[in-house]
Amino acid sequence: MAKNKKEVEETASAEEVKDSSKDEDEAKEPSAEELLQKQIDDLKEQHLRTAAEYANFRARSAKEKESTFSNAKASVIQEFLSVADNMDRAIAAEQGDFEALKKGVQMTYDGLKAVFEKLGVQSYGECGDKFDPNYHNAVMHVDDEEKGEGEIIAVFQKGYKLNDKVIRPAMVQVAN
Repeated sequence: MAKNKKEVEETASAEEVKDSSKDEDEAKEPSAEELLQKQIDDLKEQHLRTAAEYANFRARSAKEKESTFSNAKASVIQEFLSVADNMDRAIAAEQGDFEALKKGVQMTYDGLKAVFEKLGVQSYGECGDKFDPNYHNAVMHVDDEEKGEGEIIAVFQKGYKLNDKVIRPAMVQVAN
């Protein structure tokens, strides 16, 4: 019996070891709920990182856009500086010679037209052109049998366009 008792104790002890190892295995293996919670936490973190990255991208893009706009303005202004310099020289001149002043103004105007051409700005609106409401602003209308229908007979302000975009429509007088 002692032998049986010893065998029973050893068997019971072995079963306890097996049970305790099962509990340890179960403790090591997370439940389905814990796995789902971990996935949720990982996705939340990923979402926060993506949101932060997007916010940084937007801020960087806005800064780059502002920088590009500022550089473009500086480039355009630089083109006009020679015209401004010529105007300063004309004002500072102490000559009473009207012809020299007229020649200086003409040269300044030619420089301005060269700047416009370099920037892609075109002027339009000449007498004799056909009226187009997309490009012209008719401020006066005259009935004249000698002129054609919708013909521009006077230009009060030239129009300007950049490529195909109208910057300012021409202010004109139209016949018929």
